[in-house]
Amino acid sequence: MPFQFSSRVAGFCFVACATIVSPLGAQQPARTPAPAPSPSAASTQRPLSVFKVAPQVHVISGDGANITVQSGPDGVVLVDSGAGRRSADVLAAIKAISPDPIRYIINTTPDPDHVGGNAEIAPAGDALAGGGGGAGASFGGVRTGAGRLAHENVLLRMSSAGAGRQPFPEAAWPTEGYVDTKNIYLNGEAIQLLHAPATSDGDSIVFFRKSDVIVTGRIIDVTHFPIIDVAAGGSVQAEIAALNRLVEMAVPPTPLVWQEGGTKVVPANGHVLEQADVVEYRDMITIVRDVVQDMIKKGMTLQQIRAAQPTKGYTRRYGSDTGRWTTANFVDAVYASLTASATARTGGAR
Repeated sequence: MPFQFSSRVAGFCFVACATIVSPLGAQQPARTPAPAPSPSAASTQRPLSVFKVAPQVHVISGDGANITVQSGPDGVVLVDSGAGRRSADVLAAIKAISPDPIRYIINTTPDPDHVGGNAEIAPAGDALAGGGGGAGASFGGVRTGAGRLAHENVLLRMSSAGAGRQPFPEAAWPTEGYVDTKNIYLNGEAIQLLHAPATSDGDSIVFFRKSDVIVTGRIIDVTHFPIIDVAAGGSVQAEIAALNRLVEMAVPPTPLVWQEGGTKVVPANGHVLEQADVVEYRDMITIVRDVVQDMIKKGMTLQQIRAAQPTKGYTRRYGSDTGRWTTANFVDAVYASLTASATARTGGAR
């Protein structure tokens, strides 16, 4: 959907420290960047939307999850790569923003809508090495273009089979992982990756400090209820904790000053958010969690909870009866999160 700012007059800022990016490996001979693929058949479809969030940060939408683009003299940094259905069009949109090479793709989650473009977009870039410029990222001794950064659990999920999914091709895997935080510095800006397990155990929040932009990955998706993958380590409690973390970072503009401002928050899908939007999303999930928890305490079964419609009041905005993630899927995930935590507290006793 096209990007637009919320009408709310609210915002927030964050404080994050960063360090100079560490080398990806020894200097190697420079190579000619891989040519961009020819325009895809999807080019005849509706053009991708490109929205300028800050002077050097843009957001591209129209191929799966939102793709955030930071650009400057050192090259281009992407947060997520889309679904991979329109990667040629995405590359064309990136080139229209900046002719410089793609240095990094930061993946916030192993979700296919966020990492599906890795294998096609990464070869078109060149990761920075210790000496600066030229040497591509190396994985298993093979040079693979732009570096891919993600939490180590993203690599574990992408490289192994799971319930109803196959491993991603190696060309899409992250080339560098991190555990708690990862700080890089490019284009005169500190960029901080923070591990924030929420919908899975590999979620990351990405801060562009100078630009005052936060990318939430799958933690916030204003087009539907959050996709909580309990089997992959996600839970409604972790989702709320991650949202609370975002809210705590939020500092609204000076009261009584009528202005647009504050930190811009880029969700997985949907329009760019402000602090008040994050608070509203957090409160919605918290209310649903509390309602389901109360029903569980009353001894209601999952089927009875579904029938009672604990999401009532929010279903029209966030719910769906069809597609990849339905309202029932969300209720099931909340129920599984709460019952699993109750079992853990009692040591498995029934």
